[in-house]
Amino acid sequence: MTDLSRQIRSLKLYCTVVTLAAAVLVLAAFQAAPARQKFEQIDVQRINVVEPDGKLDMVITNKALLPDPIVGGKTFKRSGEAQPGMIFYNGSGDEDGGLVFGSNTAPGHSDAGAALLFDQYQQDQTVGIMYNEENRKRTAGLYVWDRPDKSVVDLYDKYTALEKAQPGPARDKMIQQMRAAGDLGALRAFVGKNSAGDAVLRFADANGHNRLIIGVAPSGTASIQFLDESGKVVYSVAPPAGR
Repeated sequence: MTDLSRQIRSLKLYCTVVTLAAAVLVLAAFQAAPARQKFEQIDVQRINVVEPDGKLDMVITNKALLPDPIVGGKTFKRSGEAQPGMIFYNGSGDEDGGLVFGSNTAPGHSDAGAALLFDQYQQDQTVGIMYNEENRKRTAGLYVWDRPDKSVVDLYDKYTALEKAQPGPARDKMIQQMRAAGDLGALRAFVGKNSAGDAVLRFADANGHNRLIIGVAPSGTASIQFLDESGKVVYSVAPPAGR
């Protein structure tokens, strides 16, 4: 073997050793890196918070990457306009609430809203704090709903058919049948401010009919109203005149 051949062989061996050493150092650096890192600022479109086994706990997202709801292990198309916010998931991997917000502006029209909602197990929201505004008409308050004992999975076809049905007698009949079967929810309680500026406390029956309304108008006038199923006031209490 000539001297040149020996030198080339030695150089190859040296390069191999250096490459292996560099690879070991890089791997060691990754392993030694702290699990917790700090950033002064970060731009991101979506963050998935997961358990060690990969189960989804929470999603923080912009509206473009808002995930469709998952209930009973099935993914459904989300209704309504997508909004940025946070989506929460329960131990079964189902969506069970979230925080959303948004606004829209157009010539002669504006709307805005925000909501913190908590879902009944495998159902829609059962309690929420919401704010809505349209052309400077605002409502804000605490809402409590009744929801069916059945899962959204079992009622999905009925809900879809009802959503697609045109207003009219046929749709009204569908609503009556679903309500009689206990397949529809209802707003049972609200405390907050309505679009007229009244501070209101409303209680409704299982069909969503208001039965008791306590309110204070912006002027300071207070009232208590008892209503029948049709919404007619059957008894009311108000301060004596002049007081």
